[in-house]
Amino acid sequence: MKYILYARKSTEEDDRQVLSIEAQLVELQEYAAKEKLEIVASLCEAKTAKEPGRMKFAEMLAILEAGKADGIISWHPDRLARNSVDGGKIIHLVDRGLIKSLKFPTFWFEPTPQGLFMLNIAFGQSKYFVDNLRENVKRGLRQKIRNGTWPGWAPVGYLNNAKTRGVDVDSEKAPKVRKMFEMYATGAYTLHSLANWCEEKGLRGNLGKPLVIANIQKNLQNIFYLGLMKWKGEIFEGQHEPLISKKLFDTCQEVMSKRGKVQESHKNNFAFLGLLKCASCGCSITAERQKGHNYYRCTRKKGPCQEKHYLREEVLTEQIKSFLQKVSLSSQDTEKVLAALDSEQDKAREDAQSEISVLKEQLASIETKLLKLLDIYLADALSTEEYAAKKQSLISEKMSLSEKISDFETKGLSWLEPAREFVKSLNQAANLVETENLSELPTFLKNIGSNHILRNREFVFTPKIEYKLVAERSEANTFSLQFPKWCA
Repeated sequence: MKYILYARKSTEEDDRQVLSIEAQLVELQEYAAKEKLEIVASLCEAKTAKEPGRMKFAEMLAILEAGKADGIISWHPDRLARNSVDGGKIIHLVDRGLIKSLKFPTFWFEPTPQGLFMLNIAFGQSKYFVDNLRENVKRGLRQKIRNGTWPGWAPVGYLNNAKTRGVDVDSEKAPKVRKMFEMYATGAYTLHSLANWCEEKGLRGNLGKPLVIANIQKNLQNIFYLGLMKWKGEIFEGQHEPLISKKLFDTCQEVMSKRGKVQESHKNNFAFLGLLKCASCGCSITAERQKGHNYYRCTRKKGPCQEKHYLREEVLTEQIKSFLQKVSLSSQDTEKVLAALDSEQDKAREDAQSEISVLKEQLASIETKLLKLLDIYLADALSTEEYAAKKQSLISEKMSLSEKISDFETKGLSWLEPAREFVKSLNQAANLVETENLSELPTFLKNIGSNHILRNREFVFTPKIEYKLVAERSEANTFSLQFPKWCA
């Protein structure tokens, strides 16, 4: 009688179960020699048997069906099958007489009703072991995620810690990942340009592969960088250190959402495409080239629009640069305004204490709501989808409150730091008045304001800081900065 020797280990990784197949082969060859069994083929593979689809296993069945062998030698029935499909194939071949003998050093089998019954039990036990192990692993992963520990591979910017089983910040890659978010938030960089930037800076994935556009987009949408974790559709708070703030993350999502509606590259390279909305109907302002000039107009996707049509790019550029001239600050004025803001720092911190108390009360309220939400879910009053959606909303609100509290505690009133950045940006406005690179203008306008619209062929927008910045200029004179009346 001719036999096929079959050995299998459960993993393809070389550093796990390294001696498994070698040990099986030695034991099986000794067993075959002792029993004086003829081996016509020896098949080995590193593949789990919990799912059908093993190539060597299929090759073995083909040899048996061709009549080139009569039996199988293996260490144990669980080496042959841990799923009902492959186990059923073995038993079916025994029933058809194509397998006349199965030999196992640790298991007895004869092709009789009793032997088939015992073989069925062995295959069933093997499947039960896999199924039970799967549930135990899932339970362990669920508990790990509840404890705030990510159970999978960490994204770029983090490293899996083999000792603590946690996730640590990658000191080399983390600053580059943070910079990538900051660059994209400006709206001046496309996913393609970020991919090139990553290549230039040597920022690669944790497996050493280049970050392509799809990787970068996925990373920019990954809430893991906020300190949160999404697992099976549910949001959990993580113990790992966040790399970015929620505000920066939300800005990136807003930029990406707008990019999804406007193509990133255009044949005629319209500088202000994607920046403006129509004041009357809210539709996007599109652009087209006629007779050597770029024109901007409402898309009218919602129907007829009462706005005047077509504004030449030169006129729009002149309006924007006229605004920049009015709000630009000299270096001397910038220093005086910043000095005035610095003098407000101590007072701002004192005033912030009452605000912090209110925010902490709101934070405690959110914590209570999360506990009540869990109780309602456990009482089967909410579906899994409803629970996950409500929990995500509450955790997002909780993160926003936590960041506000942190800002108040470290910076005083939250308007001070944005005010400083705003003043510094106005110092740069003078350079933009002279620039010939129009693509720099939309980036600046997005940084200092929002809701950019065209109303009666005039550019209008809402400034992010809606108060006056006042600083001493010289002696009794004062310097005041205001937005032009045509700002929204």
